[in-house]
Amino acid sequence: RLAVNRAWLKFFGRGLVETADNFGIQGSPPTHPQLLDWLADDFRSHGWDLKRLHKQIVMSATYQQSSRCTQAMLAQDSSNRYYTRGPRYRLSAEQVRDAALTRAGLLVERIGGPPVFPYQPAGLWDELAGGANGGPYVQSKGDDLYRRSLYTFRKRTVSHPVLATFDAPSWEICQLKRARTNTPLQALALLNDVTYVEAAHKLASRMLLESKAADDGNSQGEDAIGFNVSRSIHYGFDVVNLRAPTESELKTLLAGYHSYFDYYASHPEQAHELSQVGDSKAESRVEPPQLAAMTTIAAILLNLDEALTKE
Repeated sequence: RLAVNRAWLKFFGRGLVETADNFGIQGSPPTHPQLLDWLADDFRSHGWDLKRLHKQIVMSATYQQSSRCTQAMLAQDSSNRYYTRGPRYRLSAEQVRDAALTRAGLLVERIGGPPVFPYQPAGLWDELAGGANGGPYVQSKGDDLYRRSLYTFRKRTVSHPVLATFDAPSWEICQLKRARTNTPLQALALLNDVTYVEAAHKLASRMLLESKAADDGNSQGEDAIGFNVSRSIHYGFDVVNLRAPTESELKTLLAGYHSYFDYYASHPEQAHELSQVGDSKAESRVEPPQLAAMTTIAAILLNLDEALTKE
């Protein structure tokens, strides 16, 4: 029951027993005791096969429901305790980072190996722990910068600042459940931290180069250099949100792109500076003002609630 409940918690954001860390008499009773019993018995009788259990959960009609909510659903089950709709919650800290790297085409999916040391503020370990137990923080290079967050080296007494901003635990105590907060610091991290700025300009390169640049007759979409910006934004929106933008969304993003393009065209040094954030090389086939303008659009896409939420 404990194992099944923890698996359910990972996929739905809430266990069948809400107090997943307390199955005692002071814990909450299960919302669906018969389902919990059936899943536990089935899990045990099939050799404690976690992969099979996960497949059962994600292929269930309950999990595959839409997370969209109507007034009737809210009146009937406001907290979704009885699963009248699909689960919806913000991704974990590690998932937020991995999703951004994936959309940018940067994520290295190699399995296994030693821990890695991605970007973090210089001198943080010395400031908070005096450099003890592990020595100075030496940033990784090359592919190791873009490994999955699972492989990030974690110092028990010094939380990784951006992961902590998205509620990753400090590892000073054992935690089964994480808090899920929504703060302005999270938006600031997504718009300014080197990991996400770099991801934005690499996603911008994909938007400009991987989308078809041929004219589709939509003159409002062309920028001063001849790329079809409308098509590029469509492509990026689909990469991030798995859907096409609405007419209103596209109009807003197009207006933003042209405004930023005009700014960076008159401030080329800032356009160049933005393209140099992070260790990955800037795309040389795109002019810096164009890349910088599309980078701002990519950063907006990566910061959308829809991009950060499990729906």
